[in-house]
Amino acid sequence: MSKNLNLDENKVIGIEHWTYKENIRLFLWEKFISSPLNKKHTLLFIHGSSMASQPTFDLHVEDRPYSSAMNWFALQGFDVWCLDMEGYGHSDKDRDSNFDISNGANDIAAACDYIFELRCIDNLYMYGISSGALRASLFAQNNPSKVSRLALDAMVWTGKDSPTLENRRKKLPEFIRSNRRKIDYDFVRSIFLRDHEGSAENSVIDSFARAICALDDSIPNGTYVDMCKNLPIVNPENITMPTLIMRGQWDGIASMDDLLDFFRLLPNPDKQFKVMPGISHASFQQKNYLLAYQILYHFLTQPEPVFTG
Repeated sequence: MSKNLNLDENKVIGIEHWTYKENIRLFLWEKFISSPLNKKHTLLFIHGSSMASQPTFDLHVEDRPYSSAMNWFALQGFDVWCLDMEGYGHSDKDRDSNFDISNGANDIAAACDYIFELRCIDNLYMYGISSGALRASLFAQNNPSKVSRLALDAMVWTGKDSPTLENRRKKLPEFIRSNRRKIDYDFVRSIFLRDHEGSAENSVIDSFARAICALDDSIPNGTYVDMCKNLPIVNPENITMPTLIMRGQWDGIASMDDLLDFFRLLPNPDKQFKVMPGISHASFQQKNYLLAYQILYHFLTQPEPVFTG
């Protein structure tokens, strides 16, 4: 494990920020140790379809060290950020929209502009999970100079042979009819039952569900519609930065073949495909969460190639 793993999580500092996408107010959350200035690495986390950012990336679970991925990466010396997409968490939810993947990519653009100006940088590392991987990859495709390394977890490309999306399409007319859908504690629990029961601790599922439901009792349908009806969203041949694909062993959102086809078309030879054993869909809430952190950490901190042919 990395050398700073045993540092005290109490040393991590958190600051809330707000920015605007036109007149839409967006919430950002930043964590670091000592000072956010002059950090070697800046990392932006992008959340998925069914929850806001802090439950995903800054979760506290009693007696589970480093349940907060933000704390873990802050202790490794990163300046770590997450944001609530429009329609989620603390960000504005009032607009009549289903807040699809393209809208999320625009939220990322507004967040990056804010972070770049505040911290005097011109690019950052980006990690997205599930539909957050689609939001992140769409932003990266359209703004290649702004993402120096891209990590895509629980990614889906075409949706071919995806058991999760096959089941989800049965409710597609319902998702299209309404911009939002209700969520509750039992819905969050179902995320951990659909692929491989037992891959996450009950205490973690409970904390995760309570944190999500404290912020939202409904969530937008746009990403579900896109993932059921409008794939592919991105073209891997246009994603030019070093890229990591992370796939849980039991993740049902994308087939292995779908992701390998995507991976083969990535043009940058600095690319990795990692299968995470014992993990289903929500990597950072699994029993093997530290494995997921370490895979991401090594990709983000590996030396840049000095010879490219």
